[in-house]
Parts: sequence; C-alpha cells; structure tokens
Amino acid sequence: MKFVLLLAIAFVLLLVVQSIYAAKATSSAVEAMEPAEAAAQVRSGEALLIDVREPAEWKGGVAAPAYLLPLSDLRGDRTKWAHVLEDAGDKPLLLYCRSGNRSGQAAAILAEEGFQVANIGGFRDWQAAELPTRQPDEPAGNE
Repeated sequence: MKFVLLLAIAFVLLLVVQSIYAAKATSSAVEAMEPAEAAAQVRSGEALLIDVREPAEWKGGVAAPAYLLPLSDLRGDRTKWAHVLEDAGDKPLLLYCRSGNRSGQAAAILAEEGFQVANIGGFRDWQAAELPTRQPDEPAGNE
C-alpha cells in the first residue's frame, strides 16, 4: 500500500514538474519589448498593437494605435480577434494589458499557434513613455 502511495506521489510530482517546464518554455518564447520600440514598429506598419484588457478597462484610455481585443474573446469564440488574426499575416502582434500579466498570457496562447508576438507590458508603461493615447470611442490610428 505504501509503495502505491509513493508511486502516486511521484507521478503527481512528475506532472507538476512537466507543467512548470512547459509553462517556462512557452513564456520564454514570448519576447518582451519596450513601449517606445513597439510604437516605432506600429508606426512603420511592421507590427500591430493590441490591448487585451476588458472593455470596462478601456474607459481610462488606450494606446492610440491599438486594436481593442479582450483576452476573454481570445480564449472564447474569437469574434473580435478573428479578422485581426486573419489580416495580420507575418506581422508581429505586440500586446499590452494593465500590468503585463494578461498580455503575457495572450502572447503565450498566440505563440503556441505560431504567431510572432511580444509583450510590451502594461498601459501604464505606454503612458510613462509619453506615447499617444485616445479614448476608446475614437478611431484607432490603424483603423
């Protein structure tokens, strides 16, 4: 009985270690990028900027050239994400949220699907870099 219990514990530990390794491998595939560099790439048309926060969070402002595509939709039916992902081609997708956590999650999902992605952190980083912002009811620079 003790042997079976030890075997079960060893198996669970193995699964935990594998999941941690897989998460680190995925997150290491996601590049981090400074907002100023992201802004330059978006301005030149090389990349797309995406705000993955939820709509209620956009009321405080968004990066001027950003597509507004919530993480919940990426994880769901992708009604808002579908056209952007289809039209992106080989362009990198540069993602941000409030703090950089959810944009990292979105970047990991998209990287697994073969998209070139970078996490530029949070909206506050964009603001701190004194980059252009807009209210969400105003058209984005890319629309």
